[in-house]
Amino acid sequence: MEESDSAAYVQKGKRQERRRLAPVWRAIIETGFILFLFYSNLLMGEFTRSNAAHGRSVILAIVDIFTVTNLAIGTVSALIGFVVVEFLRGKI
Repeated sequence: MEESDSAAYVQKGKRQERRRLAPVWRAIIETGFILFLFYSNLLMGEFTRSNAAHGRSVILAIVDIFTVTNLAIGTVSALIGFVVVEFLRGKI
């Protein structure tokens, strides 16, 4: 095997590895984006509610929304959203 053949073989292997990882990265990015939307919605609601009533700051609203319960709810919602979007992607 010549040097150029081995380089082409290595390059082909890297491309195949990237193709296998692409769906995983897409899932991570899409669920992360859904989590971002979830937390930004929580922050808007918490800040609006708490600031209007008590004059609290954004920092205290952020502390209130980052809980284990909210993380669990957001993660489950993000995974459900990802599955629904993938299902719809397959249908279209």
